Amino acid sequence: MPQDEAHTAAVQGLFLQFQPAVRGYVLSMIPDFSLADDVMQEIFIVVTRKAASFEIGTSFPAWVKTIARFKALEAIRAGRSRCETLSEEVLQALGAERSEFHGDTDERLALLAACVQELAPQARRSIDLRYKQDHLPPEIAGLMGCTVQSVNVTLSRARSFLRECVLRKMDAAKP
Repeated sequence: MPQDEAHTAAVQGLFLQFQPAVRGYVLSMIPDFSLADDVMQEIFIVVTRKAASFEIGTSFPAWVKTIARFKALEAIRAGRSRCETLSEEVLQALGAERSEFHGDTDERLALLAACVQELAPQARRSIDLRYKQDHLPPEIAGLMGCTVQSVNVTLSRARSFLRECVLRKMDAAKP
């Protein structure tokens, strides 16, 4: 694969990694799911077309957020939204904030993995069946030999434990 194609593929990979955050940002400006999906496609096209201008190692979230803001504003100006949106001045002010997307996703995933290991064996197996193997609670109940209600309770308690565990570990990691 030539160098340019490899670079473009790397930038597209970064887009895919940050796609949920980009989509959330677009939806904060355009509360129309269909239009937001269209804008996301346009953003991907621009990211691909301008990939050569992005330097790997610099802030991809800031770069893609700028593209997303311009594409969302372009859609709003064109009147393509069926929903009411904030005024362009408000959107510009919000877009001018220095906030970036959460770049600590890898850290949070590592903390989550550590917290999963702290779960009781039955809860850990339930979480594994539900989220890694994509089984529904009735299927999990059949596999584990228990009721659907007990699976739902186990999953609910496990999610609460994991949320608290990750938050606790994040707080402990702060200076």
